Amino acid sequence: MGSDLVRLFLCGDVMLGRGVDQILPHPGDPALRERYVHDARSYVALAEAVNGPVPRRADFAYPWGVALDALDAAAPDARVTNLETAVTTNGAFAPGKAVHYRMHPANLPSLAAVRPDVCVLANNHVLDFGRGGLDDTLASLAANGLRTAGAGATAEEAQRPATVGLPGGGRLVVHALGMASSGIPYDWAATARRGGVHFAAAPADTAATQLAGRVRDAKNPGDIVVVSIHWGSNWGYALSRAEVELAHALIEGGVDIVHGHSSHHPRPLEVYRGKLVLHGCGDLINDYEGITGYEQYRDDLRLLHLASVRPEDGGLQEVRIIPLQARRMRLEHASGRDARWLHDVLGRTSRPYGAQVALDEDGSLVARPA
Repeated sequence: MGSDLVRLFLCGDVMLGRGVDQILPHPGDPALRERYVHDARSYVALAEAVNGPVPRRADFAYPWGVALDALDAAAPDARVTNLETAVTTNGAFAPGKAVHYRMHPANLPSLAAVRPDVCVLANNHVLDFGRGGLDDTLASLAANGLRTAGAGATAEEAQRPATVGLPGGGRLVVHALGMASSGIPYDWAATARRGGVHFAAAPADTAATQLAGRVRDAKNPGDIVVVSIHWGSNWGYALSRAEVELAHALIEGGVDIVHGHSSHHPRPLEVYRGKLVLHGCGDLINDYEGITGYEQYRDDLRLLHLASVRPEDGGLQEVRIIPLQARRMRLEHASGRDARWLHDVLGRTSRPYGAQVALDEDGSLVARPA
């Protein structure tokens, strides 16, 4: 690959709240209002029952494990994460939700450890502690120098993309959109007078269709435009036809990468008109270790997506995928056997969408246009 390619790190959900928050240096209130679990430390105990002791007051980098060195070796030009938790010690539990995530603001150095250039917030947990909790989240991230996209104090702020300078003078422009299909309540939508997320009730909703128009109007030569979307159900490889059509419409409108997340495991990759669509990146960090019920999807396997695109047209050269595994609430390298399993699953499910997945000698996966 030539050195003039733009290299981007894209990942799925980063959930540093609840049980993960409890093992970091500044754990918040562990109280929960879930049906079966009432203390966040119970999720640490579940992980320990499966894989052994988890340290308390672990250093901020602990949950990332080997991912930090892997990313430093890959040297991406920009890093985009989906932060799926409120960052607050205040606020009331949002009504009508079965699960609530929050992390203590003093634990934000754990997020900063991966050096994200953009933190996407358009998801179904950022308002788990109300609009006061959202205000705290936005203020804490800003105080730590972390750019955000997808949520704000008004609709205008929630719709505003995050912009990052790239080598060679171009820009990475990241828009973020949350959809009802991922479980975002309708009343979380930001309005002119009320904070919230950039929200679309459905793929054909005005908010989704207008996004393509805003991209088309604002895109400059040399820009790489990413639309990061929280959409779809948690489990399964089948894709919604309407959501696939939305991804295509965004690409046709000038978007270079559609960065999809919400599913707990990876979903198919697609190459449409030479551009990348990640329909579901899978979780990257959470406290789900030891929770049973969907073992066939291997949600313990986590992926680092490293997309290389041409700056002149945003066309995809390749996506290198580093497979990891969550153990003791930190990321380790996946085994060769697990890498082969991921290759088989992603290869089979992505082939109908124009992406070819190969297994490299170093154990990483490489996806290219078919």
